[in-house]
Amino acid sequence: MSRLTLQQANTIIEKAFAKAREMKIKPLGVVVLDASGNIVSAQREDGASMFRLDVARGKAWAAVAMGASSRALAKRAKENPNFFVTLAATAQGKFLPQTGAALIRDAGGEILGAAGGSGGTGEEDEACCAYGIEQAGLKADASA
Repeated sequence: MSRLTLQQANTIIEKAFAKAREMKIKPLGVVVLDASGNIVSAQREDGASMFRLDVARGKAWAAVAMGASSRALAKRAKENPNFFVTLAATAQGKFLPQTGAALIRDAGGEILGAAGGSGGTGEEDEACCAYGIEQAGLKADASA
């Protein structure tokens, strides 16, 4: 069974930040969670607002909890809003089904965790996280 390491998580964040600078996105917060929803690493760029890590964690937590990309969850939430409001309440506010996170998979497709970002649009946050995951030698799952 594969496991997400601190080194991989920090690489994901470092590369996500580099991608954000390349794309000229506002300062990001990025949170990397393991498959159980625990924080492996969390950082925010200089100038990122205080709320960035909370939003990034909520996106990543929702993705790993449901085993689906945040893009897929955002789509599902539009189709069944009452269910997703209930999920958010049940999760005591940790569940945020908004685009901006990607699942982290190993070479065999096993979910290792998720990376969530906040600072740009949902699509920009997702792109930065997916880039970081790929640069860490893992597979990003941001499919709808």
